[in-house]
Amino acid sequence: MSEHVPPPVHARPEQKDTLLYLNGVTVSFDGFRALNSLSFYVIAGELRAIIGPNGAGKTTMMDVVTGKTRPDEGDVVFNGGIDLTELDEAEIANLGIGRKFQKPTVFENHTVLDNLELACAGDRHALAALFTRLSGEQRDRIDHVLRTVSLVADRDRRAGDLSHGRKQWLEIGMLLMQDPDLLLVDEPVAGMTDAETEATAVLLKEIAKNHSVVVVEHDMAFVRALDCHVTVLHEGRVLADGSLDKVQANQQVIEVYLGR
Repeated sequence: MSEHVPPPVHARPEQKDTLLYLNGVTVSFDGFRALNSLSFYVIAGELRAIIGPNGAGKTTMMDVVTGKTRPDEGDVVFNGGIDLTELDEAEIANLGIGRKFQKPTVFENHTVLDNLELACAGDRHALAALFTRLSGEQRDRIDHVLRTVSLVADRDRRAGDLSHGRKQWLEIGMLLMQDPDLLLVDEPVAGMTDAETEATAVLLKEIAKNHSVVVVEHDMAFVRALDCHVTVLHEGRVLADGSLDKVQANQQVIEVYLGR
């Protein structure tokens, strides 16, 4: 197995610096252009919502950023100059990019606390990680994450016994254990109760005070609760950009997405 050259050491991005920059990114699958010269950027410390109809390229965009899919052409630059197209998924994760998929993937037979300890352990073997003594700093971080995701009272509960919404919060907490600069979150409120949806908007806005967060979502009430910059994708490129009120008033957006 060939060894990868480790990615360059990087400083934590300053607020308002450009953190993620996509320029002219194109991805084709069997002749279908999932991304069609897609260009946009995310600022450090920004909360951004990505919306658009099915097949607009939202998932492919996240696949490209996280190294799951290689673009046919275009630039994908992170934190001031790191070329993500040259790195694999593990290297990109280690750079400070975390991704949460729509369906929560937690260790259901372990407690909430165990799940966070496993996330803290990183690349170590899962079983060995449970018997590894954590540092005081790591335990402080676990306590902080438990408070952030409102799971302090559930720390000793089996993850499989949590409600769907709380499993989503636990997985977000597992990402936060890695202290990523950028979180990519895919439809976090699908299947949640109204109360959980409202609480998730509050949670993501709180997380965005110290991290950049990009949320892919269909629930317009939830997007409005996020009160953030919105990017609309259609046919693999940006159709509209701005506040939710601005993009909802865009006639093209109404025709291809909101009017359906």
